[in-house]
Amino acid sequence: MNLVVDTSVWSFVLRRPQVDEADPHVRAFRWHLESGDGIFLVGNILQELLDGLRSTKQFDRLAALLDPYPLLDLDRQTYVSAARLQSQCRSKGVNAGSIDFLIAAACCQHGFPLLTADKDFSRISVYCDLVLLPG
Repeated sequence: MNLVVDTSVWSFVLRRPQVDEADPHVRAFRWHLESGDGIFLVGNILQELLDGLRSTKQFDRLAALLDPYPLLDLDRQTYVSAARLQSQCRSKGVNAGSIDFLIAAACCQHGFPLLTADKDFSRISVYCDLVLLPG
């Protein structure tokens, strides 16, 4: 299976001083990794993960760790779909950041589930075909 791993889960695994192996998101990440599933990034997730690192050494280390994970291709339709989804959600009282709508639209466009700990995606998924993991 192919899936996208969101910033929230990558942060649990890569940016915390100690990884909580009992966390369901960490367990799901490890399971998909060990199963050989295709783990993908959206460019904005990569950027969020690399933002704010305090040293060049940390930046280079994290960039190298993430390098094997391909980026989903986004096209004009992805951005239009994200904007449409955001508008639809706003009209129903659901607010989230533009990047979250872009990630949701990219996952829907490619048919990939999203592994996330971010509750905003639960609210967004009501208005699109976004499949959330660990489910």
